[in-house]
Amino acid sequence: MNYRRIAFAAVALLCPASLSTVAGAQEPRAVIELFTSQGCSSCPPADALLGEMSRDPSLIALSLPVDYWDYLGWKDTLALHGHTNRERAYAEARGDREVYTPQVVINGVAHALGSDKTAIEQAIAETRKSATPLALPVTMAIADGAVTVTVPSAKDGHPSGDVWLCPITSVKPVTIRRGENSGRTLTYYNVVRGWVKLGTWTGEAVTFRVPLSDLQSDEISLKEIDRLAVLVQSGIAAKPGSMLGAATVGLH
Repeated sequence: MNYRRIAFAAVALLCPASLSTVAGAQEPRAVIELFTSQGCSSCPPADALLGEMSRDPSLIALSLPVDYWDYLGWKDTLALHGHTNRERAYAEARGDREVYTPQVVINGVAHALGSDKTAIEQAIAETRKSATPLALPVTMAIADGAVTVTVPSAKDGHPSGDVWLCPITSVKPVTIRRGENSGRTLTYYNVVRGWVKLGTWTGEAVTFRVPLSDLQSDEISLKEIDRLAVLVQSGIAAKPGSMLGAATVGLH
């Protein structure tokens, strides 16, 4: 999925005295992933709705721009091919092979039209009936130029899951000059700029520490990253499953 791996330190304990910013103490009710594209004329209402949802503290709302509409005449300036792979992997895992924009995936297991707020709320409620998503109390802290992610031990036999760290740009206006949205300036919210696999959680408590400077790349500078999200998700990248835990924190 074109995800990036970086070096990190994994330790057993975290000393709270050194922390300056901590997130994740309250369990979110849903992770919302919006698959969108600057080349999609039906996406702007979904992008605006994601901006609204991003202000709800009970939701972790993420924008994942895809690249499969680039052939229509405008190359999406925020798209990652890994997002396209992720959306297709979700469709394969569900067995319905539905890949479209704007599509939201809720808690890793359900999908809905990204501009349909009612359908999204219904999907959130349904995912919380059939399982207990996000019951794992993941925490994330920023201090001394590094982010520390702590995943506790399992209490009720949770499945194992991959631990992903996502650098985010909270608000990103883009002027689109060609394609279906030509001439429009659209604003994108909580745009995921990369995926860093910290490791695999197997039910034992673990803590990961990553220097913030390691989150930048040749394409994305640290100045463009103002928020982080961590996701603990069952399954693997090629067949993602339900969200076990998640947290988000601002950098500034």
